[in-house]
This record gives sequence, structure tokens and C-alpha cells, in this order.
Amino acid sequence: MEQPQLNEHNKTEYPPMHTCEHIVNRTMVNLFECGRAVSAHIERKKSKLDFALPQAPTAEEIARIETTVNETIAQHLPVTTEFITQEEAVGRFDLKRLPEGASDTVRIVKVGDYDECLCIGLHVANTSEIGTFKIISSDYKDGIFRMRFKLT
Repeated sequence: MEQPQLNEHNKTEYPPMHTCEHIVNRTMVNLFECGRAVSAHIERKKSKLDFALPQAPTAEEIARIETTVNETIAQHLPVTTEFITQEEAVGRFDLKRLPEGASDTVRIVKVGDYDECLCIGLHVANTSEIGTFKIISSDYKDGIFRMRFKLT
């Protein structure tokens, strides 16, 4: 099959951290029934994600985030891609983050059966390549929960 033509991608992610971001996003959606991160800064050494939440998570909930992400990573899930049209993506995915003039074909990145989202970035082939997720700090202000994390 011919490789679909996608938009140019202007950054190079560190695949383990970028794939971990997907797992953290799904974990937050599952645990807090919130949306995916409203802001993200993903880097090799440490990263941060901001989530819109009505109240600050407790220390126990923050520990549960870390545990759930690490349990998911430990399942050695395959990370796969699928190509669909934007029309097929309607109702399945939030298309608001697609850039203006995005190609009709979009790429879905799946982390096993745990998460799937539209993404054009670089990822590992299996969660076994990620390492251990560690929340290094967090804060809550004006409805935004920010967590900073690293991989070891």
C-alpha cells in the first residue's frame, strides 16, 4: 500500500517520552473524566502536561496516576498506526487541533487497546521501550493541574 501524504511535521520528539504522553493523557481521561491535556511541553529529560480539572487531585490520586501509567507501560503494548480520512475521524476524535489546511488523511496512533488519538509524531514500537514514569512535581492553579514528569 502506498504511504498516505500527511502534513509536514516541524518537530522531532523523543519517542519514549512522546508515547508516554499518550498513556498519561488516556490515564487522566479515565481517572478524572477530563479532556486530554490543554497544553503540553514534551522533552527528552522532563516534560509537562496541563489538564483542565475542577479541583486539585489529592496526593493519593497523583500516586494513582503514576501507578496506572507504569502498569500500562509494563503491559508491553504494541504501538501501531492507522490512516483514515478526516471524515471518518469525525465523532471519534477531537479535530480542533488539526492545523488549518490539514491533509484529508489523518494518522491514528494506538497504544494497544489503551489509547488511540490523532498524532503525526514519533513513537516507540512497544511500551516496553519507554522505561519508568515518574511524576517529579505538580501544582494546581485557576482550574489547571500541571504535572512535570520524567522517564527513568
